[in-house]
Amino acid sequence: MNRRPTLLAALTLTAAAALTLSACGSDDSSKPKGNDKIAGADAGDQASASPTASTPGSAGRPEIDLPSDLSYTFDWPRTGDKDKDAILADGEQSIKAVDLAIVNQNALDKPYLYYYEGEAAASTQKFIQNYVDNKAAITGSYRFYKPEVAVDKDGTASLSYCEDQGKAYVKYLKNDEVKKTEVTAKSYVVYHTSLKKNDKGVWTVQKIVSQSGSPKCQP
Repeated sequence: MNRRPTLLAALTLTAAAALTLSACGSDDSSKPKGNDKIAGADAGDQASASPTASTPGSAGRPEIDLPSDLSYTFDWPRTGDKDKDAILADGEQSIKAVDLAIVNQNALDKPYLYYYEGEAAASTQKFIQNYVDNKAAITGSYRFYKPEVAVDKDGTASLSYCEDQGKAYVKYLKNDEVKKTEVTAKSYVVYHTSLKKNDKGVWTVQKIVSQSGSPKCQP
């Protein structure tokens, strides 16, 4: 399973409902409302754990320029360990790179492929393609917290963290309809990633699994 399972579930359910309505024939009352704006996208984009570790342009790292209706808070401060801080910094960029691919509606967007390899790249491609197929993007604010990093001597590592999706939503591009969902236990998701340092010195995601409603991530 890839990132944003709660949002993806909302996307799938809405798409299924739309197909049902189309099959039955819908009147004007069933059409989505256009220009539905959201509130709550007020979290600042905080500095990464290691500002120099994943500076755009270093090691060929791509620029990740996201729209103003997306904001991020990364509550994972520096550890003082060079490798762990680099993993946290590259982890931040890998998260944003996937969101950029969704915004760009491109399941083969180069920035995220810079940070994902193998199994993780394949599953992430399918994840992004689901948004593309439904002509949907994302909007709102995201918070990432409670990181746990472990580094092995063989150049591999693991990064686990929590995500708060309480103020994050699916947005349909045809008319900017925002699919708002209530905050539940499933809005808090834990992720476990396996990483490997490549020959460019970038910590790339090899595998990623997630669990919605994790007790560890509840407020």
